[in-house]
Amino acid sequence: MTTTTPPLDKPRRVRRGSVIGNAGLYLAVSVAAVLFLLPFYLIVRNALSTDPEITGENWKWFPTHFQWGNISELFNDETVDFGRSLWNSTVMAVLMTTGILLICSTAGYGLARIPYRHANKVFYAVLATLMVPTAVTFVPSFVLVSSLGWVDTYRGLIIPGLFSGFTCFLFRQYFLGFPKELEEAARVDGLSQWSAYWRVVVPNSLNFFAAMATITFISGWNSFLWPLVIGQDPSAWTVQVALSSYMTNQTVNYHLTFMATAISILPLVFVFLFLQRWLVQGIAQTGIKG
Repeated sequence: MTTTTPPLDKPRRVRRGSVIGNAGLYLAVSVAAVLFLLPFYLIVRNALSTDPEITGENWKWFPTHFQWGNISELFNDETVDFGRSLWNSTVMAVLMTTGILLICSTAGYGLARIPYRHANKVFYAVLATLMVPTAVTFVPSFVLVSSLGWVDTYRGLIIPGLFSGFTCFLFRQYFLGFPKELEEAARVDGLSQWSAYWRVVVPNSLNFFAAMATITFISGWNSFLWPLVIGQDPSAWTVQVALSSYMTNQTVNYHLTFMATAISILPLVFVFLFLQRWLVQGIAQTGIKG
């Protein structure tokens, strides 16, 4: 009987191939990271520069002198109350996030768990709202808000956006995969369905709630068209509307535009960095497959 020994250079080839593959992966990730961070570098660099340094022909990686005074100039600008706009965006984003999580989570839980013969019809009606363009409902929504006297108020900014069909759909998908045994054990212990939801389902779904909160907060903070129409008085402007005021048909205030942009994205960066792992995990738990 003869035995065949494997070639000695095979492990070496495999090891060499894995090294090359890892090197290619690290190179691709490094290039992607540079491309991702490049806009942030440009924003910070231009925010601390003068207008001639931003628009000049002789490009420099860093300004000759960092213009830290641009920060005080931004907040002391009499034409735009940027501090007020930051507060308006914070109130709008926080209250909208809270309201959407409350309404859409209970709606999604009801569609997933409460037995009702018309549940599927209601669910399809919710999905149908996703197919309606925003432009179709924009004018009727503004007429309704205006008739209620909610122009230039937080109610006009927040209440029309307190329901999201997409968020309701995601919550329903998540609750369909939630273990029923936990709810049944809570019902055996004497809890009502409402109490079981708040005391058992919600505490065991905090990761998903954090993911939905991240998405909703970013969407509310970045909204522009609706706050532009509702916030007609400068005291009701949000951050995005205040940013647009630095760019007109006649002039563009470059250094204030970039400084305002740098400050306005800080809350989003902090929220995303703090909740990023829940964001990915929460979307994976919805049961949606690509």
